[in-house]
Amino acid sequence: MYKTIYIPVDNSDHSNTAVDVGVHLAKTFGSKIVGSHVYAAKMHDKRFKQMEAGLPEEYHDEKELDRQRQIHDSLITRGLQIITDSYLDYVDKKCTEANLPIERRSLEGRNWKVLAEDINTNGYDLVIMGALGVGAVKDSVIGSNTERVIRRVRNSDMLIIKNIQPLTGGKIVVAVDGSPYSFGGLMTGLALGKAFNMPVEAISAFDPYFHYAAFHSISGVLNEEAGKVFRFKEQEKLHEEIIDSGLAKIYQSHLDISREIAQAEQTDIKTTLLDGKAFEKIIQYVRKDVPALLIVGRIGVHSDEDMDVGSNTENLLRSAPCNVLVSNRKYVPPIDTQAEYTIAWTEEALRRMEKIPVFARGVAKTAIHRYAIEKGHTIISNTVVDSAVGHILPKGAMDAMRALGGNLDAAGINRDRMQADEAVTKDLMGPTLSGIMTQIVEEKPKEINASTQAYLDRMDQTYFVCDGCGYIGKGDTPVRCPVCSADGTKFKQVDKKIFEVAATSEGELETDVAYDDVPMQWTKDAKEAIRSVPAGFQRRRAKARIEKSARKLGMTTITLEYAAPMIKEAAAEEYTPIFSNKGTGTSATAESSPQPPKTNGNGSNGQAEAASPYTWTDEAQARLDRAPEGFMRDCTKALILKHAEKIGATMITIEVANEGIEQAKGYMADAMKTGNLKDMIADLTGKTRT
Repeated sequence: MYKTIYIPVDNSDHSNTAVDVGVHLAKTFGSKIVGSHVYAAKMHDKRFKQMEAGLPEEYHDEKELDRQRQIHDSLITRGLQIITDSYLDYVDKKCTEANLPIERRSLEGRNWKVLAEDINTNGYDLVIMGALGVGAVKDSVIGSNTERVIRRVRNSDMLIIKNIQPLTGGKIVVAVDGSPYSFGGLMTGLALGKAFNMPVEAISAFDPYFHYAAFHSISGVLNEEAGKVFRFKEQEKLHEEIIDSGLAKIYQSHLDISREIAQAEQTDIKTTLLDGKAFEKIIQYVRKDVPALLIVGRIGVHSDEDMDVGSNTENLLRSAPCNVLVSNRKYVPPIDTQAEYTIAWTEEALRRMEKIPVFARGVAKTAIHRYAIEKGHTIISNTVVDSAVGHILPKGAMDAMRALGGNLDAAGINRDRMQADEAVTKDLMGPTLSGIMTQIVEEKPKEINASTQAYLDRMDQTYFVCDGCGYIGKGDTPVRCPVCSADGTKFKQVDKKIFEVAATSEGELETDVAYDDVPMQWTKDAKEAIRSVPAGFQRRRAKARIEKSARKLGMTTITLEYAAPMIKEAAAEEYTPIFSNKGTGTSATAESSPQPPKTNGNGSNGQAEAASPYTWTDEAQARLDRAPEGFMRDCTKALILKHAEKIGATMITIEVANEGIEQAKGYMADAMKTGNLKDMIADLTGKTRT
């Protein structure tokens, strides 16, 4: 794989480890080692001339000064050459012992500059450098020469040694974002994994919370005119409904492609999708279970080609606790991930989609495609498009978009001209998808209004959460998950009434108005708990994640029971993989909802329990599982059993469960009126609520 391996050396611990790693790789791949050292004789000569004025008076004679200059130049040049030879002798010795070919390169000049020029001129396949050199101090994270070389090398893979232990054992983690550089890194990781019998993992991270936090930040500075023209608040609802789920599917597809690549290479990999800021989630992941090697692309999928190094890669180079390989190798997989779905479009539906600007058509089709997958359709017709639009758009969004169009017309902007001018369309309408959905809506306004109005006007939506990946569906029971492809039986209906009851047991409610004027209520307990997250951007981001995830479930009240897992993660700065799977081809994200621990039946958490005289049918167990994990499920279970005991039943059927739940709601309502809910819960569950 690597024909030539280039190793700059300076006799530091990290440099010596780089030599050992290079020899190990060269023996495996039959590579040639090129060892180099750069010395700066001219720099020392310049410094000596600057100090000449401070020499004793007897050295100021012109002849004596020339003699001293010659002596200094000879000593410095020869001395630095001797040092360089000594450094390269170490590489030579290691290569000789391993019977490997070696080339010695003694270079003069500015260290980082000469190294970058030598690497780019000769096109070595792999460069191995120590993260730190002989000038490292306690708080050093990456040496200036190493960082500068990384920024200037465009064609060679860069392996940065951060640990001085041998590169054996452990695992290889590859961060994938869909860019050719990240897929090139995956190919390298697979080759290294095969060569050294190391397992390979692919991880990917997307951020569904950025827009919510960003819109909160800037909504207060928008003037009235800007708000009227761009309908800023309504546009964020489209982000919530379309963009986030679309991102989950896109980044999941990167992992699906990664597994197909691995299988084509006669191996398999574990895949994990994380939700949150890419650098943050990746660094948390590798800190929790430190790999032997982290592989990242030099630049990401959104970077321009002339970018020196991506921001995520730069931050990981500094902070990762393991060796890091920066991939400059490109690979474009010849795989169409949509082929697996085999969904056809009618000619009428396709002609309708042609009304959408070309640059945005893919996103719109993806949104409708996702809806069709979720609802079990195999052919997308106009009727399915109508239903998808009604499903995707929140209440009032279609009217808002038509109003947006009216405001643009009033402002003298011709929308036909905008469609012809792709740049203008992208600038004004593309980023928010208002234009995309307006095209769909206005194509058949009367029919869409008639077919979706009843759905949009429903106050109480039914929500379902995929047990495999956390995708949130609403409306009719899903047939298939559009993110992880799980069967519809994996979806559990969310019983929001239980959260509403929980809210009353956690102290008085405090109301915060979100940027789009939606009142978000926090219980006193939840409000106090989030203060454990450091103030500033960390707390703002945690709050945005909690509120947005709740809103996607149709909730506007934040309880501690709901927010606790996300607060704990943000406060402890520990990563939480949303879903990972090895060998099944499935790995996805809980787009926004916290994932409770899995149960082993009857609502237990896997701990040993005393033998119960009651037997639960599958239907009754499924009904109980709809209650939120934790004290609310325990409370609901206890009340069902109390009802069963009352009627003398030992078989808990769906009828018994429903009757018990109805009575439970009555008990809770009475307890709330008298203020004894906490005592009731404690009596039923044996837990003290504080």
